[in-house]
Amino acid sequence: MTIKKLLVASVYLFCLSSPASLALAGDVNLSVAASLKEVINELTDGYAKKHADVRFLKNLGASGALARQMENGAPADIFISANLEWMDYLKKKKLVDTFSIGIFTYNSLVFVGTPGKASSMQDLVKLDRIAIGSPKSVPAGEYATEAIKKARLDKQLERKLVMAKDVLECLMYAEKGEVDGAFVYKTDALQARQAKILFSVPQALYTKVAYPIALTTTGAKNKDAGAFFDYLHGDEAKAVLKKYGFAAHN
Repeated sequence: MTIKKLLVASVYLFCLSSPASLALAGDVNLSVAASLKEVINELTDGYAKKHADVRFLKNLGASGALARQMENGAPADIFISANLEWMDYLKKKKLVDTFSIGIFTYNSLVFVGTPGKASSMQDLVKLDRIAIGSPKSVPAGEYATEAIKKARLDKQLERKLVMAKDVLECLMYAEKGEVDGAFVYKTDALQARQAKILFSVPQALYTKVAYPIALTTTGAKNKDAGAFFDYLHGDEAKAVLKKYGFAAHN
């Protein structure tokens, strides 16, 4: 091989292993349930002002979709799910640091839409189109499905349900009037401009909405991720959670 070819090969190998293809020092990758969008944006902005060397790369979406992406190699240092199921899934895959798993916050389920459309679960049978997150990947949809079944309305509502990719899309459908109502988290409903809370889904009908948090196995080795993880358990984070209607962790 000529010297010129050797130099080209060396440059190529350097590019493959360069920081452009790897996580940079100071980068913290977050995979967070979509319903925590406002909370996580405010917390990362506040933290970054005090730690200019830290850059946050945020991936917001349905918990199931995020977990699948992480399983397939998507970078993540901290994972916050909207239910325990997907955290347990990643735990079994050995993709999260077991010792770091805890509860970040709590939420509740409500039904939103145009005032007068419905005032209880039993009123849903009168509606034509109801949005819920796809229960296969969206915890809010899973909670809604659980509530519908326990209220014994699953057969009557079966053809009325409109599946959404996440809870924010559910809310958007309700805001635009594309559905008669939607199951969303209370915290999302409080951010709505058009849709109003028609009723709170009785807690007896669904599992308590808990948001587990954990460092991933790679995040446990990232000191910046660890520092931000600690910050998420502090008083500033609790204040922001309360501001957006979440029940703060202990």
